[in-house]
Amino acid sequence: MANHISALTLVVSDYDDAIAWFTQRLGFALLEDTDLGGGKRWVTVAPRGGGAALLLAKADGPLQEAAVGQQTGGRVFLFLETDDFERDHASFKRNGVVFREAPRRETYGTVAVFEDLYGNAWDLIERRTQPASS
Repeated sequence: MANHISALTLVVSDYDDAIAWFTQRLGFALLEDTDLGGGKRWVTVAPRGGGAALLLAKADGPLQEAAVGQQTGGRVFLFLETDDFERDHASFKRNGVVFREAPRRETYGTVAVFEDLYGNAWDLIERRTQPASS
């Protein structure tokens, strides 16, 4: 049996605002939006290139509301890998995504930190391919 992480929960203030932000600004696909009753919905979005989905969970109560935008206490929350950093960086900027820094080259690849609609930090990263060992 093989295991994999299929989704991660992102606590949001509003389902529709979060859906719009992820689909329009980052180009994610809306995978599911199911009404569960009582104001709750099962909403998942994911990058079109695959990987784990985000379960957009509307904050319920003061403790969860305090977590919106603070999923990891200010640390980078998620790492969005790309096969073309320049293309996606330019597209995200055109779409109004806020970057906290200019792109930088690291030993592992090209990276820049951006914020989601609530201020959670993300890395946009294009990993440097390693030369084949002889």
